[in-house]
Amino acid sequence: MSIKNNVRAKAAIKKITGPISFGEMLHSLRVTQEYSQTEMAELLGISKQDLCNIEKGRKIVSVERAILFSQSLKMPAKTFAKYALQDQLHKAGIAGEIIINEVA
Repeated sequence: MSIKNNVRAKAAIKKITGPISFGEMLHSLRVTQEYSQTEMAELLGISKQDLCNIEKGRKIVSVERAILFSQSLKMPAKTFAKYALQDQLHKAGIAGEIIINEVA
């Protein structure tokens, strides 16, 4: 799946279900990159069980850890931070969507 198609798929899912979680984003990335849970966990420096718990939403990832994950996977840190923050807001019962803007 191309990145462009992946973005379209996420937009369609978002319209139906609302914002996706960090775990859902990580799972989507893992599947599109064709990594097993074991391979992805190894890249992230965590156990397969931790990865499973993150993907299923049973474990919330801090922003700092999300950024470390992004660096391990050579992905944009802002995207990973956004989804980690989104999960924290959702857990606190606050509706809304995180948007990270560039500053001068």
